[in-house]
Amino acid sequence: MNDNLLSKYAEVLIWGLTTAHQKKYQPYETVMLRWDLAALPLAEKVYEKLIQLRLNVISRSLASEKMEYSFYQHADQKQRRFVSQGEKELYASLNGNIFLSAPSSLTHLKNINSKKMGETAVARKFLREIAQRREEKGLYGWTLCMYPTQELADKARLSLPEYTQQVIKACYLDAPAPVKKWQQTLQMATEVKKWLNALPIKTFQVESAHTDLTITYGAKRRFMGVSGHNIPSFELFTSPDWRGTRGRYYANLPSYRGGNYVEGVDLLFEKGSAVKIRAKKGEEYVQQTLHLDRQANKIGEFSLTDIRFSNIDKFMADILYDENYGGQAGNCHIAVGASYSDTYTGDQKRLTKKIKQDLASTTPRCIGT
Repeated sequence: MNDNLLSKYAEVLIWGLTTAHQKKYQPYETVMLRWDLAALPLAEKVYEKLIQLRLNVISRSLASEKMEYSFYQHADQKQRRFVSQGEKELYASLNGNIFLSAPSSLTHLKNINSKKMGETAVARKFLREIAQRREEKGLYGWTLCMYPTQELADKARLSLPEYTQQVIKACYLDAPAPVKKWQQTLQMATEVKKWLNALPIKTFQVESAHTDLTITYGAKRRFMGVSGHNIPSFELFTSPDWRGTRGRYYANLPSYRGGNYVEGVDLLFEKGSAVKIRAKKGEEYVQQTLHLDRQANKIGEFSLTDIRFSNIDKFMADILYDENYGGQAGNCHIAVGASYSDTYTGDQKRLTKKIKQDLASTTPRCIGT
């Protein structure tokens, strides 16, 4: 990307962070900027703009793929669960977080047992929960993006210029005023969300050549999306009542996850849980992932992407882009595991653990008084 495109990209990310935060950042608030090594040109632009906004910036370059492989290959359980002193205090004071993904390898962890990666993720889960609670209180915002690399282009079977052009197109960087274009998309998406949230929905029925899935919406839910959190992101999503999920779901688009290529994921749900888990490629990884904990095989997200918003029309070997695929008719997908508390329609500041449990209780009751 040339200097002009990098500057536009950085401006869009600042817009995304501010929009996700839902209010203007004040001078000297603290924002963390995390970036893969290959994203350095973009990181420098974002850093400059954050400093110009008088924000305090904590910049962290992430471990290289070789370092990441060495960690999961050689670290024992104690090392995998290690969280350095000060991380808890840092996350408890952060006001923002920007992540720039630019992988130089997508498959370096393919032979690593996913349980090892799961241990590290679980050990650091409390940091995400701290950030989530701060976000619910309006104290924290985040966004992320992807910077094109040769590895991503190769895995997507595109040339690097072709791949980069998809990124430019998807993020509206080819528009005269990308931020204005994003604001227009946000306004349109807000209108669609209002329409969806006004419907008396009880269940969703998803049908296609290989899918016949029933999803229960549940009480006090709403559709969210196009919030600035992901650049790009066009999906409108909700976290449904997982207990009512039944039927078959088939993913006709491939993806890379945790260094593993996955294709043709085929899930059969009964009483809310995926009881049969198959895949044409990467089945062992999918099986391991959906057995990490009790929630891992339950639906956490139901998502719709409107073709009017998304310019993505190619497989990108990046989950951020592939879940926002526009193609000829948009897309519909689910995600299993964690749900999103911001899809709760009550007061986010009063969303206690008890209310979360009540929202998924089998006993009828009044929720969130």
